Amino acid sequence: MAEARVKPRRESSLYAERLGIFAECLLTGVWIAVASLGVVTYPAAFAAGARHLRRRAGHRGGGLREFTADFRSALRGGWAVGVAGWVAAGLAWVDVQAVRAGLPGGPLVGAVGLFALIGLAVAGLRAAAVWAPGERWRVLLAGAARRTVRDPAGSFLLVGGAVLTCCSALLIAPLAVPVSGAVAAAAVAVEERYRRR
Repeated sequence: MAEARVKPRRESSLYAERLGIFAECLLTGVWIAVASLGVVTYPAAFAAGARHLRRRAGHRGGGLREFTADFRSALRGGWAVGVAGWVAAGLAWVDVQAVRAGLPGGPLVGAVGLFALIGLAVAGLRAAAVWAPGERWRVLLAGAARRTVRDPAGSFLLVGGAVLTCCSALLIAPLAVPVSGAVAAAAVAVEERYRRR
């Protein structure tokens, strides 16, 4: 009888914890979206969001004040990563225009450019997922690029998360804001999975 009483309490506690983490992901997505309004601040925003979710999953607390402090710290080198990301997106756009114009070799160049952009985005998410104050973005990105190649399953999961965010934005634009927190959580989970392997 005592066993029967303990089991439902454990299940409801586990359910409440998981629901709390999901709600925290959605709230973190809002924080990430607001912090990304600076156009080149998105890497720092994702890094601060991922760090916040790591703290939350580790039952170490944290809130908007800690997120803001992490964002400011990540922004020191993260703005340059943001600029590089926009340059890469611009180059991908040029590739797409080459394909549309029917230039010789355009489809091959377009495909290579698209895959390179996807790989860079995944490496950026993976770097943001492991960022901590004092870390250098160049070192983080180099390690993330290696993990992107060595862990194709995890990288594919992150591509799926990014596609889900884009689809959410196409269907219901405001839904993309909280879903970005879920993408940050997915990056944290993929990195934790890789670390444990």
